[in-house]
This record gives sequence, structure tokens and C-alpha cells, in this order.
Amino acid sequence: MRAWLPLLAAALVALSAAPPAAGAPTCWNAAAETVRCGTPGALPVGARLTPAQAALRRSRDAAGGPAPPLIGLMLLLAGLFGLIALLPDFDGWDRR
Repeated sequence: MRAWLPLLAAALVALSAAPPAAGAPTCWNAAAETVRCGTPGALPVGARLTPAQAALRRSRDAAGGPAPPLIGLMLLLAGLFGLIALLPDFDGWDRR
């Protein structure tokens, strides 16, 4: 056990000295769509959307609404319960 202690301490020091990972920046185009930075039509890195473009983006996101994910979830649950209903009776549960 004592032989592992210096190894564990060295591993903790090495992990704490590692730089944190940074994600890629987010870029938009003139239509307020998220695009890869550096592609034709993309705004420069760090550029902000105008208030009109931000409002357009919010309204377009709200127009989709939560209906498609909820419909998919309901179909998934209905299929799961349907499969459970098709299971045969188990030996210990039959009261005959």
C-alpha cells in the first residue's frame, strides 16, 4: 500500500498541472444560424448577433416548440409498455 502512495501523489500532481480543455468558439452567419467558424458567410470569431438577429433566432427556436421531442418520447414509452404487455406469465405469478 505504501508503494502506491508516491505513485498516486505523482498522478494527482500531473493531473492538477494539466491545462483545462477549451471548446471551439461559436460563430453565426447573417441568417442567425450557428455555423462552423471560417466558412464562407460566417461572422468573425467573437462577433455578436444584432438584437434583431437574436430575436429572429429566438422566435425561430420557439416556433419548433417541444412537440416533436414529446411525441417521440410518447411513442417510445408506448412501444416499451406494449412490449411489456406481450411478455408471457411467469411461473411465480400465476394464481391458478
